[in-house]
Amino acid sequence: MRGDSEVPGLPAPPPQGASALPAGTYEGDTVFVTGAGTGLGKAIAVEFARLGASIVVASRNPEHLAAGRAAIEALDAEVEVVECDIRDAEAVAAAFDAAEGRFGLPRVLVNNAAANFPSPAEDLSPNAWRTVVDITLNGTFLVSREFARRHLAAGTPASIVNVGASYAWTGGPGFAHSAAAKAGVKNMVETLAVEWGPSGIQVNGLVPGLFPHEDMTDDIRASLDLTHEKDPLQPAMRVGERQELGWAATFLASPYARFISGHTLVVDGANWQRRNLTSPPVTTVRDQLGRGAFPKE
Repeated sequence: MRGDSEVPGLPAPPPQGASALPAGTYEGDTVFVTGAGTGLGKAIAVEFARLGASIVVASRNPEHLAAGRAAIEALDAEVEVVECDIRDAEAVAAAFDAAEGRFGLPRVLVNNAAANFPSPAEDLSPNAWRTVVDITLNGTFLVSREFARRHLAAGTPASIVNVGASYAWTGGPGFAHSAAAKAGVKNMVETLAVEWGPSGIQVNGLVPGLFPHEDMTDDIRASLDLTHEKDPLQPAMRVGERQELGWAATFLASPYARFISGHTLVVDGANWQRRNLTSPPVTTVRDQLGRGAFPKE
């Protein structure tokens, strides 16, 4: 760990395994996490498990389900895995049936699953656009809707955390499909928090910055591989450590954050607010991706 006085930037966090909340905060609770088999979804699920939660790992990929199960079982926590395509409302309902059959109705939902890849907007096929929007936006809605309907019918309080992206505010050149979908996810946080708040359901958003992990998209991985020193590229002078995102998620859904709803928390060391004092040269998305000129007729 970096010593606070040795280097500039924001100090390093406590080590993995530390908890930001009292031990047992989620004892007796079940947390349903989509895309929890790898990457940031798994990191979030792990932090809930450390605090006593039973975890439901939802994914389309059997290998990811196995990885998620192994990570939670390593903590001696209870876990159920459910194969689920979040674009399919019937599959979503079946996944919640399985979760309820094992643990009872989950109290917390983390909508982490999404799809993304870089492309100039003019090169996006209709199918590519539909696929990303369908998983990221429609899937988040379908899972939230199923979760909320069950709590509304039962008259029980609950919490939803939607994992978003900072280009929901700024736009995302090279990611028109994902940026549009994530803007919808952010708006959904604000809309559903008002609709469902009277019934005791919180809805918040969580936006990660750069947290290196094994499930990063190829473009991010390639960029990191070409950059030998990542820390100076962030105002914090370091990248995030995965447990920091997990701590933020566990706080938002905890009893200590019950009056926080309709809010999107950005955990990125202020990177998305960075601006240059002088405008750098414009490099087109096509050039950044090495696509060359758009073919002329």
